[in-house]
Amino acid sequence: DVPDREGRVANVALGFATADDYVRDSPYFGAITGRYANRIARGHFALDGVEHRLAVNSGTNALHGGLKGFDKHLWKAEATDAKDGVALRLSRTSPDGEENFPGTMPVEVTYTLTEANELRIDYRATTDKPTVVNLTNHSYFNLAGEGSGSVLGHVLQLNASRYTPIDRFAIPTGEIAAVTGTPMDFTHPTAIGARIRNDFEQLRLGFGYDHNYVLDRPDPDDSGLVVAAVAIEPNSGRRLETRTTEPGIQFYSGNFLPGSYVGTSHRIYRQSDGFALETQHFPDSPNKPNFPSTVLRPGETYRSTTIYAFSTV
Repeated sequence: DVPDREGRVANVALGFATADDYVRDSPYFGAITGRYANRIARGHFALDGVEHRLAVNSGTNALHGGLKGFDKHLWKAEATDAKDGVALRLSRTSPDGEENFPGTMPVEVTYTLTEANELRIDYRATTDKPTVVNLTNHSYFNLAGEGSGSVLGHVLQLNASRYTPIDRFAIPTGEIAAVTGTPMDFTHPTAIGARIRNDFEQLRLGFGYDHNYVLDRPDPDDSGLVVAAVAIEPNSGRRLETRTTEPGIQFYSGNFLPGSYVGTSHRIYRQSDGFALETQHFPDSPNKPNFPSTVLRPGETYRSTTIYAFSTV
């Protein structure tokens, strides 16, 4: 629950009232998605000359780790000490060959709720064979409160002057394009719905916004925390700032919420009733040599941090 400018609290994350609902069917509400978040084209990639074929579970693509990705496993949970709040560490070991990904991969994800109204997520993984990894959190937000209706009036700013255009299969073409002069431009605060119905090919292909944005960094080699996005709900004054060590962020405007999910408010979620800001490496990176690498090798440690910071304006 997050307070508005008057101090009134509301749940700002879409989700279900019972665990059974998550097990039965969920569009990744609040999930850890992996071993590879987002899409891999045609469910295959080559690594060190070896072809790996994954389950195709979204059209022609592998999505969010396959048929039984990280979101569909029971993780070990333990409370841990945090100097600036309370923390929960989740851990599991993804076995070699799980969903046809190579390598045994122990994973830890630590959630810290800080005294500054921040949710900090720290990811860590290792492997005993070369593999690919891309982890993210797939929370859907509505800063007016879940179940309150459309997020199209939220004002969004992305620290990204470029994005990766997609083809008709929702896979990046490999191009890194400027947002300038297009409805993809959120470099200045703009309502999510201001241009979502414009006649623009990328909006048609994504059924709205479902695109990876390339974050602007003063030093491209610096992988420290950077502000990726700021979202504000004007009526409540709630503000969400997203910071990350990742090179990209997937802005998703909830285009495929079908009107069949009943949330914790006992109200139905419809299209664009929530938005996601998924910090990540780029979709289909294993098949795109010009994208930042997602390869993890023995002796290396995958680390990633994302912070969702809540405040008011």
